[in-house]
Amino acid sequence: MSAESNPVSRGEDSRDALYRALPSVNELLLAPPLAEFSASHSRARLLETLRRILDDTRREIAQGLHSSASLENLLRALPAQVVKDMQHESRFSLRRVINATGVILHTNLGRAPLSRIALDHLCEIAGGYSNLELDLERGERGRRDVHAESALLALLGQTASAHFDQTHRAIFVNNCAAATFLVLHSLARSKEVLVSRGELVEIGGGFRIPEILEASGTVLREVGTTNRTRVSDYEKAITDQTALILRVHQSNFAMDGFVERPRLEELIALGRRAGLGVFEDQGTGLVETLEPCGVRDEPTIAGSVAAGCDLVAASGDKLFGGPQCGILVGRTESIDRVRSSPLYRAFRADKLNLAALEATLIQYLYGDPEFVPIIRMLHMPEEAIRRRCEEIAGAVDHARLVVKTTAVKSIIGGGTAPRSNLSSHALALQHPQLDASALLAALRQFDPPIIGRIEEDRVLLDLRTVEPEFDQLLISVLNQPLQSSPREPR
Repeated sequence: MSAESNPVSRGEDSRDALYRALPSVNELLLAPPLAEFSASHSRARLLETLRRILDDTRREIAQGLHSSASLENLLRALPAQVVKDMQHESRFSLRRVINATGVILHTNLGRAPLSRIALDHLCEIAGGYSNLELDLERGERGRRDVHAESALLALLGQTASAHFDQTHRAIFVNNCAAATFLVLHSLARSKEVLVSRGELVEIGGGFRIPEILEASGTVLREVGTTNRTRVSDYEKAITDQTALILRVHQSNFAMDGFVERPRLEELIALGRRAGLGVFEDQGTGLVETLEPCGVRDEPTIAGSVAAGCDLVAASGDKLFGGPQCGILVGRTESIDRVRSSPLYRAFRADKLNLAALEATLIQYLYGDPEFVPIIRMLHMPEEAIRRRCEEIAGAVDHARLVVKTTAVKSIIGGGTAPRSNLSSHALALQHPQLDASALLAALRQFDPPIIGRIEEDRVLLDLRTVEPEFDQLLISVLNQPLQSSPREPR
């Protein structure tokens, strides 16, 4: 479609001439870059897109919206625009983003990112067949839990200076809520479960402990008061209908002042005296104490198991730093009862979660735990974050965007350590023509989208939750023109 052969370029402005100037679908398919693009993309979808564009253009001509010059410009840019439009349409909806919010375990952003070893093992298992339920030594069917179970028990024993391999077992389901539901349904259906009123919590997504108890078929027996519950309150509530004592991590809130709560060891001692099991929804999956980060009183999964809990449930994608899954570990007889439930098959983890989980466990056991991204973010020195902010701010040369370094507080998030925060630094952005909300929206239009937060009418990009590999990308993005509304394809 050269300018010499195009009747539009010879000044013929009649509608007939404009119609004749439109190329055929086949002509467009042969034009670069469409020719290369069509070799690796759906031909049917490409033909549909081209026909739609040509039909739209004919309607525009009929409405008198095109001159010879405007049509010529449109046709010249059309092949590249079609490629751009189709790439936009075929882009995945679930995309990687840059988390610059400073919330380490951001539920809306997928919580814990996986380590490199976990990603590599996941891809290896996903790309072919595996011994998921095959015992390679005996050549017989095996248990899928075994791949992560031995590593988990070894890790818990290592961190708690105890041995669990002969007395404990573990199973893995699709999340911690599923683990809690399975335990209640398997061990206490139609029976009473004792729970402190101060632990009848609701966490993100409307997950409420009383509703889980009801759905599992158990009977909630509230003990104590909202702010003060003693061991004696549990003891007085025990009847011949009591099946279990449940302790719940208080997740994303904390109580101060005139409060009291029994130590876990006290509940376990009561359970032993009364012949009742004690189940803790520990929640976070924390492996080792966070006291070096200034975070105190956050329970570890190893501590709960070592204290003598019959069963402990935790999330794999919180402070454990692995994939979304529910980790359930406990005494062999209790785990066996849960595993025998017909609902276990419906809730059990799939091979991809198990692969990522096993790799994360191996990283803790035999590698450097700081290669687990969550652990690295938690322990990242404040001074190192400040230096990165200053380097990025110094490299941004934008006519309108003001970029400064400011001290901020990061939070752990994900329903963990609600009292605690971590000292950090952020890039503070301001633009004379965009308010903070518009500026934040503009950053979400880049690829990958940049997610920050707003404080005092400034957009803050907290680098504690941004991997250093993205620093150059941030410099590039912040030097580009910022649009106040999403860029839409033609």
